[in-house]
Amino acid sequence: MTAYWCARAVLPSGVADSVLVTVDDGRITAVSSGAAQPPDAVRLDGLVLPGLANCHSHAFHRALRGRTQTERGTFWTWREQMYAVASVLTPDSYYRLARAVYGEMLLTGITVVGEFHYLHHAPGGRRYDDPNAMGEALIAAARDVGLRIALLDTCYVAGGIDQPLNEVQQRFSDGDAAGWASRVGRLRGSDGVVIGAAAHSVRGVPADQLGAVAGLLPDAPLHVHLSEQVAENQACVAAYGRTPTQVLDEAGFLSARTSAVHATHLTPVDVGLLGSSATYSCFCPTTERDLADGIGPSVALRAAGSTVTLGSDSHAVIDLFEEMRAVELDERLASQERGHWSAPELLAAATVDGHRSLGFADAGKIEVGARADLVAVRTDSVRTAGTGASVETAVFAASGADVTDVVVDGVHCVAEGNHSTLDVAAELAAAIAEVT
Repeated sequence: MTAYWCARAVLPSGVADSVLVTVDDGRITAVSSGAAQPPDAVRLDGLVLPGLANCHSHAFHRALRGRTQTERGTFWTWREQMYAVASVLTPDSYYRLARAVYGEMLLTGITVVGEFHYLHHAPGGRRYDDPNAMGEALIAAARDVGLRIALLDTCYVAGGIDQPLNEVQQRFSDGDAAGWASRVGRLRGSDGVVIGAAAHSVRGVPADQLGAVAGLLPDAPLHVHLSEQVAENQACVAAYGRTPTQVLDEAGFLSARTSAVHATHLTPVDVGLLGSSATYSCFCPTTERDLADGIGPSVALRAAGSTVTLGSDSHAVIDLFEEMRAVELDERLASQERGHWSAPELLAAATVDGHRSLGFADAGKIEVGARADLVAVRTDSVRTAGTGASVETAVFAASGADVTDVVVDGVHCVAEGNHSTLDVAAELAAAIAEVT
């Protein structure tokens, strides 16, 4: 049994002082506020939050940071640079890169990642001896760092609507949804690993195969890129006479276990379909602005019944604090009004709602029975000093650089801003140099 004494913590009932959290076998067994610090308890100063959930990641995109910002262009020109990195990765180099990227996530308070994984095979589509070698490398990287992972194995079998795969995209494809399902069936989860399913998009999976993707793992998370680009919507309407959301709805893809990633360019009908099906909307604001995607209708989706979650996607930034406040700040830019999202609502998106969307419904709260995930945030840094040490401090003032300590499933993985076993910055530099 381990005890953590938190100077100040965010509990389901609100912010409390002098909170003693007792942990046994990775679970919280007792929470008491106004408690004296026992001599054997680990002290966590600042403001302690539940663990953060990064619901949408492409780990290898981290290698593009600082490189794709050197020229003008669009999402589509950026994609060519992304393909260049995808073309050279191997299971070993991907493990090293992902381990470093997941280490960066952990340092910023992220305790679970949803990895939207479509880089499956060797160049030219050649199968590795283990057809899941790339996915297993991601799982090993996350677990070796101390992070939980939902591996969202992604079906990607077309280069666009009615378009063949290009040379790099051959690495993504299993031929069709049946071939994808056969490979995914060999993957196995564990206590810290959820195996989920995904369709890359209506561009990457033909409409008549979407139902097979949705039906493979009926109790697992199901994710899809949705309406990230206007051009995607236009191509879909031209081919099917319906928007991507409508195509997904007709395929039985939308449900309370589904996450629609980006959900940027939606019609009122689309918003209604996502809301009425209780589909999650996973916003990735730092990527959406980096790629000039646009601002999604977060308030309209919430009103319709779609719960918003958050991801860092291309990792132009890995900072869930920035993603949280960006949802509100982007809405202010679009509407010229303030106060659409409260700090507690945004924190829920980054914690309990995000964990639930990834299949970890037992995490994201500091309460008895939950996974023992604790994130200590400085309240005396140049960003947070004098802000009140409140939920608003965490959401609207703090950054990932203010995280000092991270506990995952009861294990103290980050202390005083450093990972317990990795030099994360050095590993990032080495792993990225290997593939760029």
